[in-house]
Amino acid sequence: MNKGNLRNGNSFGPASAVLEPARSPPPGTCTLFWYPLVVSTPLSYAGTAGYIASPELMQTVNVAVVLARPLLIKGEPGTGKTMLAESIARSLDMRLLTWNIKSTTKAQDGLYVYDTVQRLYDSQFRDHDVRDISQYIRLGKLGQAFTADQRVVLLIDEVDKADLEFPNDLLWELDQMEFHIPETGETIAARHRPVVVITSNAEKELPDAFLRRCVFHYIAFPDPEMMRRIVRVHHPDLQERLLDLALEAFYWLRHVPNVQKKPSTSELVDWVQALASAGVDPAEIERRLPFLGVLLKKDKDVDAVLIAHKTRGMRAAGGR
Repeated sequence: MNKGNLRNGNSFGPASAVLEPARSPPPGTCTLFWYPLVVSTPLSYAGTAGYIASPELMQTVNVAVVLARPLLIKGEPGTGKTMLAESIARSLDMRLLTWNIKSTTKAQDGLYVYDTVQRLYDSQFRDHDVRDISQYIRLGKLGQAFTADQRVVLLIDEVDKADLEFPNDLLWELDQMEFHIPETGETIAARHRPVVVITSNAEKELPDAFLRRCVFHYIAFPDPEMMRRIVRVHHPDLQERLLDLALEAFYWLRHVPNVQKKPSTSELVDWVQALASAGVDPAEIERRLPFLGVLLKKDKDVDAVLIAHKTRGMRAAGGR
């Protein structure tokens, strides 16, 4: 298949998108590495009101759509990997299908399952004709994406939880864009190629063959200014002083030694909501870190932060 083609119905037609090198680099740019892509496509992702995406992330999403390649997203838990798929679906006006991966998940599960238990039950306890096996075929999320009337966004969430064979088996099915059901003798071909977003928390290494066929982006943990914008999306009316002190405490806390599970973006958003809802005086954030259990979920982490906070307070008092 030509990488510049997108599936259209039961055939591949030319993609209505173009990748072109920019004519010249900005002043001062090292030309050795200069080759930005200009993406021109009707399906152009530009973020959404509820999700702030960096220019690099938006460009990567559009390149993956143009090349009809799965988009592999890595990053710390809580950096918005799952929400990115929701944002893409909303921006491109597509339905979102979510396939949550577990340690026991097989690629076959995403295509279909044959409900033998229900068929056996029907044959024993119901006046039901069980000869039509097709009524016991349950399409998985990948199968639903293939048979959808319109193009969809398919989120394959936390692919690194599955066994080592799963990623390669998955890409085989995505490459073929069709699958066979031996129980019924039916072959199902994809009506439209889905926009595939695959997330990973990097719990284990993914096979090289899998990586070669994906478009990759790592979502770095937001810096304070980006985090401020993210929090403002969720809490536009938040008091400025409260937000300033909450951000300062949040980033300090993430750098406390021996904290095993550092709080994430989603936990900061929840913490700020708790502070605002309770009417906490911003000065209290410096004094006692209210609602610490919203940010930290392990006893040892809470103890480490409380000790560090006490020490920090004593140093501040001594410096006055």
